[in-house]
Amino acid sequence: MKDATIALHYGYEKDAQKTMNVPIYMTTAYEYQDTDHAARLFALEEEGNIYTRIGNPTTRVFERRISALERGIDALAVASGMGAIFYSISNLVRAGDNIIISQKLYGGSITLSTQTLKQFGVSAKYFDPQKPEELIELIDEKTKLILFESIANPALTVPDFEGIVKIANEKGVVTICDNTMATPYGVKPIELGVDVVVHSASKYIVGNGSAIAGCLVEAKHLKEKLKSKRYPQFNEPDESYHGLVYTQKFENPFIARARLALLRDYGAVISPFNSWLLINGLETLHLRIKAHSQNALEIAKFLQKHPKVKKVNYPFLEGDENYEFAKKYLKFGGGILSFELDSYEEAKNFVKKLKIFSLVTNIADSKSLVTHPASTTHQQLSQEELKAAGVPEGLIRLSVGIEDIEDLITDIKKGLD
Repeated sequence: MKDATIALHYGYEKDAQKTMNVPIYMTTAYEYQDTDHAARLFALEEEGNIYTRIGNPTTRVFERRISALERGIDALAVASGMGAIFYSISNLVRAGDNIIISQKLYGGSITLSTQTLKQFGVSAKYFDPQKPEELIELIDEKTKLILFESIANPALTVPDFEGIVKIANEKGVVTICDNTMATPYGVKPIELGVDVVVHSASKYIVGNGSAIAGCLVEAKHLKEKLKSKRYPQFNEPDESYHGLVYTQKFENPFIARARLALLRDYGAVISPFNSWLLINGLETLHLRIKAHSQNALEIAKFLQKHPKVKKVNYPFLEGDENYEFAKKYLKFGGGILSFELDSYEEAKNFVKKLKIFSLVTNIADSKSLVTHPASTTHQQLSQEELKAAGVPEGLIRLSVGIEDIEDLITDIKKGLD
């Protein structure tokens, strides 16, 4: 199947009612045939529904579809994008370990990696995602993962995928790519050698800002990397499952452990209703992302010529510092762009004058949104961290929707006047 067909049909076998729409299985529990059947399920000897904290039939359809679109072996849906980031990291680390993160990341991912994980005895180091050679000196025997974004939020940095993957593979370290901004239609990181892909499914996947959700997708090739002594939790017996060893039992050991251990114990469970919203969102994602990208490119070109604008960041804008990597790795630039005005006051006045763009910290809605990252999403960062993340005080982030492009440009003109 091609991607657009996968998004509409894959992973759903019509039940006895022959419903065309995937049903919402709004239930916490499932009846077992008898005690022997229940025992087999809990011993992981047989596949089936146990409890919605571990899995749900509606959610499973979404997981199959996003996994297929990302060319993975399996996926796990969770309650939020930050939940997906946390699960993907905590699945790999133990106290005393370290991780390496791109210096151009979403603010929440930075604070999780550099602040919250300290409480678990895990430290973080920064690297420039366009200078993967920095990883050579940063990786040590306690390094468990490298985290970066396919298009950085809000700096719009496009990483050197091949360079990062090459060094990570030489060192035997897992790579995790947050593909929220590009979507599976913009780039498929697993096809470029990445080991794990994560999404904030609250963004382009659901498409209309109606659900908070996240997901993580495992590459088939990851299993071999997890067999190394760098990742003992996948090769040592799990006593909570009577000595089960994940790399021996499963072809998808990363997702299996995230589901059976982390989701079981941490409980960031997605609602079946939200999974249903994601399923419906996936059906039109291939159409929406093209419209978002076309509108964003037109706005970027307009802003580039405006005298009040110091700088425009958009990967597919000719002359942009990310243009070379964007053309190499991405099919389109996505719907997010940022631009810089002279000061915080100018940024504040611009936002105040807008009528169509709504002041919202979310991104990737069908409707156009605007935010000021330095005072919202990246407010908790120091001045040094803001500079490294590419977030000056006059930076404006636009999440360009699928409205008529003339109306959007007119609104921006009024904001700049």
